[in-house]
Amino acid sequence: MPNRRRRPKPLRIFIRLKPAHWLALALLATAAVAQAQVQAAPQNVVNLNAEASIELPQDLLAITLSITREGVEPAAVQAQLRQALDSALIEARKAVRAGQLDLRTGAFSLSPRYTAKPTPGGNNITGWLGRAELVIEGKDIAAISQLAGRLSTLQVVRTVFGLSREAREKVEAEVAAQAISRFRARAQAYAQHFGFGSYVLREVTVGGGEVGAPLLRARLMSSATADEAQPVEAGKAVVSVTVSGSIQLSPP
Repeated sequence: MPNRRRRPKPLRIFIRLKPAHWLALALLATAAVAQAQVQAAPQNVVNLNAEASIELPQDLLAITLSITREGVEPAAVQAQLRQALDSALIEARKAVRAGQLDLRTGAFSLSPRYTAKPTPGGNNITGWLGRAELVIEGKDIAAISQLAGRLSTLQVVRTVFGLSREAREKVEAEVAAQAISRFRARAQAYAQHFGFGSYVLREVTVGGGEVGAPLLRARLMSSATADEAQPVEAGKAVVSVTVSGSIQLSPP
């Protein structure tokens, strides 16, 4: 049989390092990693924010009316509440206009009344108290306040003003443009103050919200005649937009 050529064995070189050498190599590797991290970290980064806002009259009104009934039997109290609420809804539905004056029922609760001493039957419940709510809301503030005054069997317990989505969206774009313009102007001013020629936008967040001012006048009426309107007066709402982010200053 022909002789097979043996492949030459690879040359292996072993270097023995002392512990001090291994420590030096570890320190060098750590320093290299730290240097790379320093070089990768962004330099001359500034965080800033800018805000713009506009004040608008509140154009939404929600008046909550309630009725309470009390009795010994919970079923009887619940029936009385439903009857009173149905009567108020019959009258209120005559004034409904979608978007201008809308109705909805609110909270409906029934809770027991207790006594400190147990009754002969071993139960300390002496009666039941029920409460039902009716909410009138919309953009026609005059009509809503007049209807609340006409429903004399119910009491006004809460008056809340707000800003409609249409009114808010109408000015949001304008306010956002003002906030962005102020952000850019502030970024350019910071770049110049620090001795740089310009800047590069790194990241930015745009957020908005609505803040309602307190009501100028809202008085609760325990009773009202058919010719009286619930006295209310709208306040102001502030639509604001905030632009927050970071920039990297660039040399001239």
